[in-house]
Formats: sequence, structure tokens, C-alpha cells
Amino acid sequence: MNLQRITFANGCFWCTEAIFQAVKGVHRVTSGYMGGHTLNPTYMEICNGDTGHAEVIDLEYDADEITFDALLLIFFRTHNPTTLNRQGNDVGTQYRSAIFYYTDEQQQQAAAMIKRLTDEQVFDKPIVTEITPASEFYKAEDYHQNYFSDNPNKPYCAFVIQPKLNKFAKEFTENIKPELL
Repeated sequence: MNLQRITFANGCFWCTEAIFQAVKGVHRVTSGYMGGHTLNPTYMEICNGDTGHAEVIDLEYDADEITFDALLLIFFRTHNPTTLNRQGNDVGTQYRSAIFYYTDEQQQQAAAMIKRLTDEQVFDKPIVTEITPASEFYKAEDYHQNYFSDNPNKPYCAFVIQPKLNKFAKEFTENIKPELL
């Protein structure tokens, strides 16, 4: 196994966790916080929007099973990277689009992906995703972990997360773990 780590911020971590847990080659997805100045932040502090942290998912993946470019494409296609500090109804810096990288190669690949998507005019507005060195990762409270799996019938899961998963499944069928098909 060639285990690698990347941390993505792309809106509410409940949604993004559910998507990346379904990706073939992803071995661990942990919801948490990164990119701010507050030590050991809580969800309530994050919600206030003054910690500087974003809601993130920290991934461990096998680079022999899925490429970093494939993960980047899933990242960009499953949220709106053109809205500054906003994803849908979620507004604030905690919902910003960001890639927190661990290696120079990840930084270069992320920049190249943004250039590619821009050159191909995949989005009708400029991509505003930050590419930032990873900093201290703070794991979110236990009730945030595996949120969709543990709460599929909650209204937010049924009306927000499930439609995102359905869209993801249509576009990225080849990347879904076989046991989920």
C-alpha cells in the first residue's frame, strides 16, 4: 500500500465525508477543522466563524488504488469552487473551498488541476479554492464522524446529502467502492 494524506475543505463536512467514504482507494475519512488560529476549536466556535478554521475532511488514501488527480477531480466536481466562503446555504469562512497539502507535489498538482479546469472552462466563474500548506488538524466531535451513515433519515441527510451522493454516483461510477454499487 502507498498510503498518502490530503485534507480538503469544501463546505459542510457531513456532505463531503459521505462522498469520499464511498471512493475506491480512500481508507479513512475524518471530519475536523483546519486553517485557523484557535487551538482545539469546538463545533460551536467554528459556527461563529471567527476561529479562521474551515470544516475539513482529512483523507488517507492508497495512491496505488486512486490517483491524487482523481481525488482532486472528485473534490472540484462535488462542490462549487467558485463561491468565496460559501457552499449553498452555508455561509462563512468555515465553508471555504481549500486544499491543505502535505507535499510540494500535491501543491503543484492542485495548481495544475485548477489551471486545467479553468482552461477547459468547466465552471462559468473563476475558481477561488485556496491551496494552502496543511496545518494542525483538529478532529471534530464524535457525533460529526460518519454522520450520514449514522443518520440517513435525518432531514439534512435525506434532502441535502443524498442528492449530492446520487449526483456523485452518476458522474464517478468507476470510482465508487464495489461493495456500494
